[in-house]
Amino acid sequence: MREVSNFLIWLLLISILLVSSSDVAFSANTTTTNSPTSSGTTPNTSTHKIKVVASFYPVYEFVKKVGGDKIDASVLIPIGAEPHDFDPTIQQIQGVESAAMLVYSGTGMESTWINKVNPKFAIDTSKGIHLLTSNDPQIHAPTDPHIWLDPILAIQQVENIRDGLSKVDPNNAAYYDQNAQNFIGQLKSLDVSIRGNLTSSNCAKRDFIAFHNAFGYFAKQYGLNQHSIAGLTPEGEVLPQRLVQVVQLAKNLGINIIYSEDLVDPRSSQAIAEEIPNGKVRVLSPIEGINKQEQQQGIGYLQKMYQDLSALREGLQCKK
Repeated sequence: MREVSNFLIWLLLISILLVSSSDVAFSANTTTTNSPTSSGTTPNTSTHKIKVVASFYPVYEFVKKVGGDKIDASVLIPIGAEPHDFDPTIQQIQGVESAAMLVYSGTGMESTWINKVNPKFAIDTSKGIHLLTSNDPQIHAPTDPHIWLDPILAIQQVENIRDGLSKVDPNNAAYYDQNAQNFIGQLKSLDVSIRGNLTSSNCAKRDFIAFHNAFGYFAKQYGLNQHSIAGLTPEGEVLPQRLVQVVQLAKNLGINIIYSEDLVDPRSSQAIAEEIPNGKVRVLSPIEGINKQEQQQGIGYLQKMYQDLSALREGLQCKK
């Protein structure tokens, strides 16, 4: 009887030891699975993107082209909004100041608000560009801001963006330079296409009437004469006497295409076109923003510039 009891006690001790060993093993396995050093919970610092805020659409597009997947880019002025006389909210100012970098046109387009922000680092994309002077009272600066519509000047903007990104993020300088060179190649191709299509030997006209005076740099680069319904900003009412003046101007120049824009009311352009022989309205975009449909379709700066080229070819009566 005592031998049976001793045997039962021995079996009980063996069982306790086995259960205890199992618990220890389970605990060890659980700790390993949930270790903070495992790949599932440790952040990958190599994929960190620098936060960059661009002032408005064309600058934003240039920033994305150069920065690629190394940056987290956002735009201050909504892409479908008219950027002239924009005034940022406190929250927007805070967003700029929390970013690693602000990139702005630097030509006066941002003059109403640029001194309200204190960015950590800022890139003026107009650095090194000879700006056209202006005495338009609607522009809060003495210069014409529309440099991005000249592909040659856009190249300088892209180079300034590349240099700024490389300074803030030197580890990716080669990446930014390669992206910049790729986009500059596309801008050079655009320039060649414009020059080839808008030559005086190919086009009967050298004058065109834009909605607002946005194509000064473009016209100077390609030997054209820009006229406009409004001044350097499309905002504000177009007075009846101005419409009469533009009708007479169009008749004198033999122009039958009156340009409107994609972000403004086309009625002023339509009213003029109705008063001239064979008058038509076409869109000539200053590319200050794009509409929602274009955003959804992935249409960007280069596509818009080629659309403008097509519209100018028609207005300047270029050969097919």
